[in-house]
Amino acid sequence: MFSSKVSTSNMMTSLPYWTLLALAVAIKIVELIPVSVDPPVKLSVHCWCASYPNVTFCSWAEPPHSQPLRYIASYSERHQPSISKHCHLTPPASSFSSSSSSSSSFDRVWYCHLPDLKMLTNYIINVTMLSSTGSSSFHLRSFMLEDIVKPDPPVDVKVLAYHARNVLVEWSAPPTWSHLDMVPLKYQITYQWDHKGRTKSVSFPLESTAMELKGLSPGREYVFQVCTMDLLGLGQWSLWSSPITVTLPTIKMSQVRLLSES
Repeated sequence: MFSSKVSTSNMMTSLPYWTLLALAVAIKIVELIPVSVDPPVKLSVHCWCASYPNVTFCSWAEPPHSQPLRYIASYSERHQPSISKHCHLTPPASSFSSSSSSSSSFDRVWYCHLPDLKMLTNYIINVTMLSSTGSSSFHLRSFMLEDIVKPDPPVDVKVLAYHARNVLVEWSAPPTWSHLDMVPLKYQITYQWDHKGRTKSVSFPLESTAMELKGLSPGREYVFQVCTMDLLGLGQWSLWSSPITVTLPTIKMSQVRLLSES
């Protein structure tokens, strides 16, 4: 054994200096090469209640450059974490869509439905991603139903310019808000025009789905939108409805009718 060590040592010392230096540098470079380890993938989970109290969804976008094999999503009451339920998953290829989702239309977004949640109860949702490389990551989110109420925007918005200065705005509640008789909504109207970037809005906490706006400028083009919220102020306002553009006449409507009849 001793003679073997000696012979190896003699062989190393007999190598040229530059060869030994190159060997040392190569070994050092190999030591500095990082081991290939998949970095942890961060999931961002967004939850909202589209119809209080029984229509709640959570969504998340697939992280860029990830290779997810499958997702596992479960939820439980905060004070009973051992009793969990699996939520129904909807993959990105499906036709599910919600205007309350915060993800971009270019993302591959997963959705899960959390049915029959209790009011005034804290919940925890756990979303775990298993990748094809064997790595996994998870996201925990805590929420109370009343804090994440967010209706879909109003629909069927119509604007009738019946006077040179007055318009009538009408709309319908979002069809996804299923208990309008028990849980009414309030609305907000905004209207704006291209005049030095100036914007004017009107807000009113009423259940009405129509409002007359007076004192507008004849001949000016206006853009109208409506949003909605739980009447008691739970959660947050919906997104704005699709914009409706109307140009007011430059003369009174009665004069228009007289001209058309003559």
